[in-house]
Amino acid sequence: MPLYLFTIFFVALPMLYLLALSFLTRAQTWGVVNEFTLDNYLRIADPVYLNTFKESFQMAILTTAGTLLIGYPFGYLMARLPGRAKSLMMLLVVIPFWTSALMRMYGWIIIFRSNGLLDKLLMGLGITDSPLKLLYSYPAVLVGMVYSLLPFMILSVYSSTDKMDWSLVEAARDLGATRGEAFFTVTVKLTLPGILSGVVLVFIPSMGLFFIADILGGGKVMLVGNLIQNQLQSGRDWPFAAALSVVLMIFTSMMIWIYRRASGVRDLEGLL
Repeated sequence: MPLYLFTIFFVALPMLYLLALSFLTRAQTWGVVNEFTLDNYLRIADPVYLNTFKESFQMAILTTAGTLLIGYPFGYLMARLPGRAKSLMMLLVVIPFWTSALMRMYGWIIIFRSNGLLDKLLMGLGITDSPLKLLYSYPAVLVGMVYSLLPFMILSVYSSTDKMDWSLVEAARDLGATRGEAFFTVTVKLTLPGILSGVVLVFIPSMGLFFIADILGGGKVMLVGNLIQNQLQSGRDWPFAAALSVVLMIFTSMMIWIYRRASGVRDLEGLL
């Protein structure tokens, strides 16, 4: 019963309020008017807002790909470490969650700013001759996204790899498979649930995170989360912000549904 009550009051009711608010009309000065309208959803079809969704989707794909390329080898190797080393690596992965995300993003400003740590390193190595303009750019936002969401991918892959039956890999090697063949035909398939979990845990938040684009993008990179924030703060257009939130929620729900379908198909194949 406590779980049901918590879900009703803190999940279901806010979502219903958000849905109802998206069909109301913005007041001339401040607040909303209780007049039903579909204009808030029709405005989303504007090319400017559609392009924002496109940019957010592209950022989410690149972020997910980046975290997968880095997180899978890290999580896989971490699962193969002995006990004490494994605990130490797990601690290092979890430590970023103990500090403020805003403080960590401001740390990247020190790295990316002109004549910052990265510029001095590159010029010291003779790779560049002048400072690079990395801060307040698309690559800077992408690096911040990957950095913030990387632990979710690492922990998902680690959990799946740590529970894997390694005797199946040994059986594949005994039957003549090379290390690469055994990895792609056995290990990757057995760790696929962890990969799918990590993709969902990374892709969905990267669609709505706005403070990273604000801090590292300097307003030059506009994502759906930034658009919703602008409507709430500067425009005071709460119904339109609610409509954007509902569309974003539907999109992320579709991703969860696809994940559940993919997991269900895999479980069925395992039973067969």
